[in-house]
Amino acid sequence: MVEIIPAINTTIWKVVEARIKKIEPFVEWAHLDIADGTFTPNTLWHTALDLVHFKTHMKFEIHMMQENPEELVEHWFLPSVKRIIVHWETVSDMDFIIRECHGEGIEVGLAIADKTSWKKLVPWASKADLLQVLCVPQGFAGQEFHAHNLIKVKHLRLKCPDAIIEVDGGMNPHTARLAREHGADIVVAASYILNAKSPEKAILELRAV
Repeated sequence: MVEIIPAINTTIWKVVEARIKKIEPFVEWAHLDIADGTFTPNTLWHTALDLVHFKTHMKFEIHMMQENPEELVEHWFLPSVKRIIVHWETVSDMDFIIRECHGEGIEVGLAIADKTSWKKLVPWASKADLLQVLCVPQGFAGQEFHAHNLIKVKHLRLKCPDAIIEVDGGMNPHTARLAREHGADIVVAASYILNAKSPEKAILELRAV
C-alpha cells in the first residue's frame, strides 16, 4: 500500500494551521510547502517560528522550494520537523545539508523539478533518505499532472531499488495509481484531499490505489 501524505500549499499561517487540524485525525505526516519566491514564481508561507509553539502529534516534512537552502535549513530544526526536502536545482552542497540534518536526527529528501532529469538523483540514492519527483512546475497547488514524470519514477526504481521514492503534484486516485505502478512509495497530494468534502474519504481513496 502506498503511503499518502497530505500537502499544505498556502500563503498564510492561519490557513496552514487550519489545514493541519483538518487532516490531523487521519494521517501521521503532513507535507508543508514553503517558498520565498526565489525558486518559484509565487511566495508561500515560510516562517519556521510559527511552528515553535504549535501543538500537534503530526510529523512534518518541509518541502524547501527556495534558493540557498544551506543558509536556511537550520531554521527548520524543530521537534515536529522529521524530514526536510531540498531541490537539486538549488543546492550547492548537498553533503552539508545531509550532515546538518542527520546531526539533528532529521531525514533528508532530495527533489527534482518537473524538467530535471531523474539521473541527477541517482548519485544521492544511498545518502539521502528519500528521492522526490515533482510532477508539476514548482510553486502552485492544483496544477495538472505531467505524465512524463512517470518515466523518471520507473527509471529510478530500476536504478535505485532500495530508494524511497516520493511523487508530488497533480495526485488523484488515477495518477496515484500510475505513480505506484511505476515504483513510487509515497504520494503527496494537496488539492485532492484538502478540497474534498471529506478529507478522510479522499485519503482512503488514495490509499486504496
